[in-house]
Amino acid sequence: MKRIIAAAVLLLSICSLSQARPVAEKDSLYYNGSQRFYYLYIPEVLNPAKPLVMMLHGYGGNADGYCPVMLETAEREGFAVCIPQGLPDNTGKNCWNVGYPMQRDLKRDDASYVCTLAQYIAESRHLNTRNMFLTGMSNGGEMCYTIAYRKPATFSAIASIAGLIMHEMYKGEKPRGQVPFMEVHGTADKTSMWEGDLSGTGKYGNYISVPSAIAMMSSMNRCSQVETVELPLKSADSNKVTLYRHIGGDPAWEGGPDTEVWLYKIDGGKHNWGLADLDTCDKVWEFFKKYLRP
Repeated sequence: MKRIIAAAVLLLSICSLSQARPVAEKDSLYYNGSQRFYYLYIPEVLNPAKPLVMMLHGYGGNADGYCPVMLETAEREGFAVCIPQGLPDNTGKNCWNVGYPMQRDLKRDDASYVCTLAQYIAESRHLNTRNMFLTGMSNGGEMCYTIAYRKPATFSAIASIAGLIMHEMYKGEKPRGQVPFMEVHGTADKTSMWEGDLSGTGKYGNYISVPSAIAMMSSMNRCSQVETVELPLKSADSNKVTLYRHIGGDPAWEGGPDTEVWLYKIDGGKHNWGLADLDTCDKVWEFFKKYLRP
């Protein structure tokens, strides 16, 4: 009997190990005189296209253990994930410098750092620099828009989660090119409000509405029409999700697909990854893999 019990315990231990979630390992890069930390996960079985997904945390967030669901998608689909750690602002909150009122005195160019880190990871880990992608939530989503505006050639596609476009950038800058773009956003988000905050009544400054932001990205990518798809409910308690596909944009590269812009609208969704209503990480990868290159 004792042997049977011991064997059962051993079997359960093996099963637990086999079902363990993938874990990203901590590493660092010296950049502009500072040691910048990041977490990196590379699956044992890598997609032949050797893709890299950069994932940015939100305001006050930490890279350690961030969004483990994305690592599960990465393990299943065979792409690497790098999660950089943002540095503190003047209030002590880890962040990405996108122009919030509390970031006015920051001189850091986080957009350049994220792009440099992606290039470094891809080259040093023998990944494909033509298959680098960017996603991020909240403050990380704002950085997605910032890089799409200022450095669109760095990534093959970008996906923001609960992100927004700062009004100052929208009015004061011209986008510097095209890049396929996706947004996931809840209509009940009280942090990055669906309707925007042009008066700056919230603490994050002035920003435009989600529909206006998507219209800007669609225009930037020269999309000419919109397809609307209502998704099946994920569960009986889930919010309704509608996908708006802006299509017909300029080809991303010769012979490749058009630079599409996708919006997943979550009716009643709040300020999060929307995982209760949508397999968000899978949808991000579904969008990215349209733009994989050899």
